[in-house]
Amino acid sequence: MSETLSIVIPAYNEERTIHRILDKIKAVELIGGMQKEIIITNDCSKDDTEGAIKRYMAANPELNIQYRKHEVNQGKGAALHTGIQYANGDYIVIQDADLEYDPAEYNILLRPVLDGYADIVYGSRFMGGRPHRILFFWHSIGNKFLTFISNMFTNLNLTDMETCYKLFKSDMLKGLKLREKRFGFEPEVTARISRIPDIRIYEVGISYYGRSYAEGKKIGARDGFRAIYCILKYNLWAR
Repeated sequence: MSETLSIVIPAYNEERTIHRILDKIKAVELIGGMQKEIIITNDCSKDDTEGAIKRYMAANPELNIQYRKHEVNQGKGAALHTGIQYANGDYIVIQDADLEYDPAEYNILLRPVLDGYADIVYGSRFMGGRPHRILFFWHSIGNKFLTFISNMFTNLNLTDMETCYKLFKSDMLKGLKLREKRFGFEPEVTARISRIPDIRIYEVGISYYGRSYAEGKKIGARDGFRAIYCILKYNLWAR
């Protein structure tokens, strides 16, 4: 029996791009004959994200898509918690609803797991020779700084803790008691997986097609300070 990859997508005000990312996911053929399950959580969008998703589902009934909706905006982390809760696959990958990350690279993330080397794989924007859009100097410095601080406490040698692309064995991710409802998801999940006995974490290089703020990028300086707080909280105070 073939295995399944659950693709968890948090969506907030992505009416213009959600169909494009779903087209990319639809086009991907996963290695090993693996099947795809897509779980989209609409975090109370103010635009017609819901309509765009439902129209896509109606036009593509062959795709295994679950649609979940928050009646009140709770944040990216909360939308991820909902998607993870309803995921039925053997593996779970996080996918933003924008076009910054390329679903064609799921197989790059899957390979170390399917070859028996890894339990969790991070897709790093800062290693390898794949394309990267040139945008914000201080944003990249901030990402590297947060990764550095996180590594100090977790004793990992990640190059990109804040990456969206993280692939997990489902039982491991579902076994974590995650709390962060906004952009603190990344440092919290990294802190918690680092304490799993004998965990095997790998990194692979991925592409990154970053958006400008005019194009819809949402994360800002306040989220960076929250990430620092979460690194300290989940490595020191809330173990």
